[in-house]
This record gives sequence, C-alpha cells and structure tokens, in this order.
Amino acid sequence: MSRPSQAKINTSDHNSVSVIQRQAHAATSSSSLPAAIAGLQQVPQLVPANPSAGGGKALPPSKMKKPSADKDSDEYRQRRERNNLAVKKSRMRSKQKAMDTQQRVNELKEENERLEAKIKLLSKELSVLKDLFLEHAHNLADNVQPPAGAEGTSPVTNGASTNGQ
Repeated sequence: MSRPSQAKINTSDHNSVSVIQRQAHAATSSSSLPAAIAGLQQVPQLVPANPSAGGGKALPPSKMKKPSADKDSDEYRQRRERNNLAVKKSRMRSKQKAMDTQQRVNELKEENERLEAKIKLLSKELSVLKDLFLEHAHNLADNVQPPAGAEGTSPVTNGASTNGQ
C-alpha cells in the first residue's frame, strides 16, 4: 500500500520507539500549494515502533534498562568513585547545614533569655516608678489645703494649679 509520493523512514533506539517518521512530498503532488510552502520540510514525529506496547509512552530514565557494566571495568570503578565522592560531599553539606541550624537555634535561645530578663527588669523598674509617683501624688494631695471660699473644688486641682505642676 505504499505510494510513490510518500516514504517512511523509521529508526529505532533501545526503547523500541521509532525516533523519526518523515514523509517526503514529491514536487508533482504539491502543485496546488504555493512554491514557497512546497519546498518546506515536514517536522519529524515520534512514533512507537510497536503500537500495542505501552500506549506509545516512553519510559522515564529511571525505569530504562541501563547497560550493565562489568564490575571489574575501569569505567565502573570511576563511576563508583565519583558517586562515592558525591555522596560524601552531600552528607557533609547536610551535616554542616544541621550544625548551622542548631547554632542559630542556640543563638536565638540566648537572645530570647536576654530579652526576657530585660522585660523583667523593666517591669520592676516600672512598678517602682509607679509606686514613687503615687506616693508623691498622695503627699501633694495631703499637703494642699482647700481654700476657705472654694466649695466643690478638689484639692488636687487647686494644688496643681497653685504649684505650677
């Protein structure tokens, strides 16, 4: 059922998925198209080599079968050494990050304790100053005598206005 105006080229990789499907148009079949469009090449498409296998989905890299390297080969040893170094480096970074975080936690705890101690000190100072202020206010009220002709006025207001405070 092949027509002379179309040619399919399928190349398969190790996933059994054809990589390129290309159709070549003959110049005679594109006579109805403008000359500029007739010369354009069609975009390659991914087409499964076996349409019934897996719905045409490619396997993710983690699920693909990797060619097994001989455990005695130099390539395998080099890959293992690189991987071991990468793991060691990753673990060191992780430990360092945990240590930095713990140090920051300790610094914040110390700062919190200092601030709480400062709050206690300032609260005590506020309490002492309030007591001094109230004692002073009561002493002023006791020392001020209401004038003989002023009825209904409080001694605090008269004392405050006469003393200038």
